[in-house]
Amino acid sequence: MAFNSRVTAVLGPTNTGKTHYAIERMLGHRTGVIGLPLRLLAREVYDRIVKARGPSVVALVTGEERIVPERTQYWVCTVEAMPTDIGADFLAIDEIQLCGDPDRGHVFTDRLLHARGLVETMFLGSDSMRPAIAALVPGTQFVRRDRFSTLSYTGSKKISRMPARSAIVGFSVDDVYAIAELIRRQKGGCAVVMGALSPRTRNAQVALYQNGEVDYLVATDAIGMGLNLDIKHVAFSSTHKFDGRRMRPLFPHEMGQIAGRAGRHLEPGSFGVTGEARPLDEDLVEAIEEHRFAPVRKLMWRNDALDFGSVERLIASLEAPTTNEWLMRTREADDLLSLKALWQLPDMANRLRGPQAVRLLWDVCRIPDFRSSIGAEHVHLLHRLFDFLQSGHIPADWMAKAVARIDRSDGDIDAISKRLAYIRTWTYVAQRKGWVEDESHWREETRAVEDRLSDALHARLTQRFVDRRTSVLMRRLKQKESLVAEVNDKGEVMVEGEFVGRLEGFRFRQDASATGEEARVVRQAAVQALRPEFHLRADKFYNSPDTEMDFTEQGGLMWGGSAVGKLVAGAEPLKPQVEAFVDEEAGTEVADKVRRRLQHFIDRKIAAHFEPLLALGRDEALQGLARGFAFRLVEGLGIVTRESVAEDVKALDQEARSSLRKHGVRFGQYTIFMPILLKPAPTRLRLVLWSLANGLQEFPESPPPGLVTIPNIVEVPKEHYTLAGYRPAGTRAIRIDMLERLADLLRAKDSRAGFEATPDMLSITGMTLEQFADLMGGLGYKGEKAERAKVRRAEAPVADTTSTAPIPEEVSVLAPVEEPVAEASTAEGADATEAAAPEMEVFYTFTWAPRPRHDANRGPRREGGNREGGRGPRREGAEGEAKAERPNRGPREGGKPREDRPRTDGKPGGKPEGRRDDQRKGGKFDRRDDRKDGHKPKNFEARPPKAEKPIDPDNPFAALLALKGKV
Repeated sequence: MAFNSRVTAVLGPTNTGKTHYAIERMLGHRTGVIGLPLRLLAREVYDRIVKARGPSVVALVTGEERIVPERTQYWVCTVEAMPTDIGADFLAIDEIQLCGDPDRGHVFTDRLLHARGLVETMFLGSDSMRPAIAALVPGTQFVRRDRFSTLSYTGSKKISRMPARSAIVGFSVDDVYAIAELIRRQKGGCAVVMGALSPRTRNAQVALYQNGEVDYLVATDAIGMGLNLDIKHVAFSSTHKFDGRRMRPLFPHEMGQIAGRAGRHLEPGSFGVTGEARPLDEDLVEAIEEHRFAPVRKLMWRNDALDFGSVERLIASLEAPTTNEWLMRTREADDLLSLKALWQLPDMANRLRGPQAVRLLWDVCRIPDFRSSIGAEHVHLLHRLFDFLQSGHIPADWMAKAVARIDRSDGDIDAISKRLAYIRTWTYVAQRKGWVEDESHWREETRAVEDRLSDALHARLTQRFVDRRTSVLMRRLKQKESLVAEVNDKGEVMVEGEFVGRLEGFRFRQDASATGEEARVVRQAAVQALRPEFHLRADKFYNSPDTEMDFTEQGGLMWGGSAVGKLVAGAEPLKPQVEAFVDEEAGTEVADKVRRRLQHFIDRKIAAHFEPLLALGRDEALQGLARGFAFRLVEGLGIVTRESVAEDVKALDQEARSSLRKHGVRFGQYTIFMPILLKPAPTRLRLVLWSLANGLQEFPESPPPGLVTIPNIVEVPKEHYTLAGYRPAGTRAIRIDMLERLADLLRAKDSRAGFEATPDMLSITGMTLEQFADLMGGLGYKGEKAERAKVRRAEAPVADTTSTAPIPEEVSVLAPVEEPVAEASTAEGADATEAAAPEMEVFYTFTWAPRPRHDANRGPRREGGNREGGRGPRREGAEGEAKAERPNRGPREGGKPREDRPRTDGKPGGKPEGRRDDQRKGGKFDRRDDRKDGHKPKNFEARPPKAEKPIDPDNPFAALLALKGKV
């Protein structure tokens, strides 16, 4: 090698364009070689030169990658892999200050001392190397390059307050992952760059950062080695690192090298520390800002004149000392430790009988421990490879199995990273000439596996540390482009293809997984994109039919499955107002349109369901008491209890009542109501309107339609049952129209002598006898429980007379009391058997059970003016309305109104002969005979019994009806 070539040392801080200058100088020569500290940086420079000169003249040589075209002119290599004996016109070594690195320094020192270009040699690095280069390479020309931009210290900042386009530096994989996870949660995501990444993964991660998809980069100190990135701020998460042997503080020149990556060309940069690191000393800050560092006094060195005569002689040559004051023997490297470990194996002494075997062993020991495994495992692999190579080549099948075990892209980040480290070992092996039979095949195969694993690792890193949704939206917002929003039939909002939330009616519900900065960006992008969608949806809503809308039992207003508003109290119960649910970002125009449409809907709904009630309130023909009663009924939304309007009912004359009946008002004994408003739809709306008018926080819900009775819950106010169309009685509440029908049947019974429930009563209520007894108790009747024998009727004769035994059939529990009939089956020549014991049935006898008038603890006044325990319900007129009640009067005999009783002169109405209306005893009618002839009073029937219809045999009450006439 000619050493009379021109040697130039281009020294200076980062961002001075040294590497760019060297590339330009190399391309000015016919041939050239450039050595770089990282294979990541080598790949970057290779791509740059290929773009300028084409791939046919550019070679890339690293420990795990070798691309060498036939007409190669320019070699881009890592410093360890660069050829030094090809006679290139130009040769350059980048980051020459790594001569002082404890692990790799001896390689850079060897290149400094021995590697030269035929025409020009160039060393690139820090100005701290000037004294050492001047002493070791006499005649070197020094070129000082100043930084293009300024670098300033900004102190300590929390990661959550880190500015955009920042790089946070960690010094271990765990630190990098922890910082990246924190940034993802608070800032939306980041790219991850580490020296252990493959070039493909590293380039994909850098692309995320460079194209603006993420604004943050988390990296190891690998970014200090010449990676050109658009970084404005560098933050140190720690000022200590593990150098492979121990934890030590970062050297000032190391911090300057990393911090110098902030700032791009003419743009200034800044550096600082995160909240977890101690602030930097003023002297250190000044040194970094002014790029003044102590010169390198010792360069790492290892003897390059190796003796392969034996393993002992090889080890001795590797450990040879130096007498140069600028050089210092490096500490034992991994390759030397592996050589010593293999030499200690029992079988190695007999196998290393010549220089060729020793040289082969040394080449095997130089395989890097990419897996960072324990020493014994790595030594075992080296021993196996040496066995194969000493026999010829590494077997293809063994190599195939080893690669196949690694060729899997499943698993998490750690699993894929470990496989990438394993494949790097086989990639390195495939690059060694003569180690495998089909070198090109295995180089392509291992490269393909590494690419697949690299892509999988990039995907896992992006999935874990980058919120693609936020990164996409942030990039589009920065570009100030109009965002495109899509809303599917499920209400899912997609902005630029990213899910951001749901549109419920006219309110945007942001995706709950977005937090911190991500939530802000998602909200901003969604609002911007949804503005035209709000207007389109408002137009569609305004023109939609009422059938697409509904109200909930809690006053909500729905459009399909989306809540679009709620009802609020108005000036009157039948005139509620609406409040629209519209996001403020949608604008007042959209909100007004939605509000108007909702008001139209509820107004029409009230007009449709309460048309009879509204007509009653508008009827100007009603005058006086009738008009006042109509207002009372309108205020009660079509239902009022009789006890609450007892005095008003008494004051109404027949003409006033008739005018109210024309509007469908029914004067029941318990309730005054409009039957048409008891339907499910008006009932549901009535409860909502009443709840709004009374300011309830939780509205009572209407019962399911079709139920005659519902449970009577003590905690539920009685007024709620009335509005729902029910009256509580016992443990159940009965629908008021069915209660009035039941009252009509009860008036036909003698409530003093006692009566039993009929099938019609049970049919109306849909209850069992026990339930009916509880209901009657709630209405003021006393039920006495008793038992009697069931009556069985004989089966009708059949054609087949071989069997004469009757088939018994149970009769109703309401059947009258009769003597049980014992039947005996007789046969000629046989004794009669004893009659079977009769089967018993339960029945109730109901009587009106008023409390004495003098009872100070008597119950509250019943609806219609009675107190609990007072007289029974009354009937008024042909419609079954209760007459105006007189005080201190019990139920009349038979429970019938006096107008319907026969007179002694044959005319209708009047009182029974010899019977005084005020004859009482203890608050009850006196049943003693007060007539002179001594006869007891007679019972009178209101009407003759109706002719019974034929019984339907399919009727479930056939057995009950068969005995109805006998009761």
